[in-house]
Amino acid sequence: MTQAVQTYAYLRSSAIRDSAVQSGAAGRSLDLETSGGATPAGAVANPQFFSGFLTTPVPAAAALLAVADVAAARYYRPLLRASLDPVVTANGDRLRFESFSGCCGVYARLDVLGAGLDGGEIGHGTTNVDVNSPLRDALGVLGGAEPLHLAVGPEALEVTTLDGPLVEKKVPLPERWLRGFAETQVLAAGFDLRAEAPAAEAVRFLRSLPRTGRGATQWVVAAGPTLRPTSRAVPGAVCLPGPERLAALQRVLRHALALRVYGPPAGPGPTASAWEVVLPGMRLTLTLSPDAARGFSGEGGVLDALAAESSAADAELVAVLLAWEPRIDPAELAEQAGLPIDRVRAALTRLGTAGQIGYDTAEAAYFHRQLPYEAARAEDRNPRLRAARALVAAGAVRLEQGGALVTVDGHVQRVRIGAAGRLSCTCLWWAKYRGGRGPCKHALAVSLTAGRDETGLTAARDETGLTAGGRPAGVGSVQGRDAAGVEGEL
Repeated sequence: MTQAVQTYAYLRSSAIRDSAVQSGAAGRSLDLETSGGATPAGAVANPQFFSGFLTTPVPAAAALLAVADVAAARYYRPLLRASLDPVVTANGDRLRFESFSGCCGVYARLDVLGAGLDGGEIGHGTTNVDVNSPLRDALGVLGGAEPLHLAVGPEALEVTTLDGPLVEKKVPLPERWLRGFAETQVLAAGFDLRAEAPAAEAVRFLRSLPRTGRGATQWVVAAGPTLRPTSRAVPGAVCLPGPERLAALQRVLRHALALRVYGPPAGPGPTASAWEVVLPGMRLTLTLSPDAARGFSGEGGVLDALAAESSAADAELVAVLLAWEPRIDPAELAEQAGLPIDRVRAALTRLGTAGQIGYDTAEAAYFHRQLPYEAARAEDRNPRLRAARALVAAGAVRLEQGGALVTVDGHVQRVRIGAAGRLSCTCLWWAKYRGGRGPCKHALAVSLTAGRDETGLTAARDETGLTAGGRPAGVGSVQGRDAAGVEGEL
């Protein structure tokens, strides 16, 4: 597996300290140290995004620990090491703390909204924050009603008095973890609110779930204000794959106001889902992959957008218009960029492959962050797309009425256009996943050929239903809504 090395350089370790100096009043301060941040002014080694107070310190401490729990966990092959510092994004009106599990199968996000913060201006930018073992211990025993000052990043005076990075961490970062950021926003964009339970029911339901082991996939359906398990995917049900992976939510149960459950329409197989605990001034959300043994990285939801010929140039244009907005309106972006909205959505998906776009299920909206990864490397992280381009370069695709023939190593695969312009294939990948993990390399090669071949483009659109962007007419990127299978990608 290809790995990069992520280096975090902090001026000092994050800690809970005496806040008398910072705030002029007795109390404590949660000082979260930052590393390698992107801001509107450019890259900053140790940016500051907030200095003020948490309105509900104890719930906030518990929720931050839950995000750190996910960053330190592996739910599949748990004996392997996992330890990644969470990402924080300041969107001007809120702070978002995000992490992935080491196995890439659980995504955690804590949204600290304006109501959860007081007395300070919220900046704009993205960085990593140090969450170390002593800080975790201190957060775990935090109590009382006294004010808690929050500083995300060092004060300017501290930056000038401290002589360079005093704490440095080097963490192996699997490429598939990077792909997970892209795939979760594509999947979450296909979710709808399926159930909402009040505090008492949220506590009862979550406490009934296993905390360890390998639990079987379940489905959950709303029955009035309660959540009821069901043995099959009935209409309105939400998949709960690997219920033990919600264990991190146990930290915040005594502060919960409600539980909201999001997912795609129930299908024949396991699907991803999102579980959001509403807290005072905050939301804590865990998004689960369709199986504990299956990370988000191989879902294939970004492939159609990456294959579109115009998406790279469109992404460069759209990226200039983003400014750490907490809510991105694709229609407004389309007007600003002078592009059709389907091309803007494809551009957002492509930007998501560099971690620049996330999706908030509670608000049904994209948001902007800026991770230190290049969108241009997206193709390197998607072997199916590389294989499709190789097929096109070898002249292996022949368009014909109703589809195309793709020749691979002397074998011919037939790609057909089905209902609503959806591509299908005779290959083993399609037979196994039925499009639930994105298009196969043969379908991608057909899309690329239809988008590039100027002489055959009109025929491809007329005879096979492909659009000029290379996607089936009337169809956006595949959402992976009815996926089933094992982790990995061909």
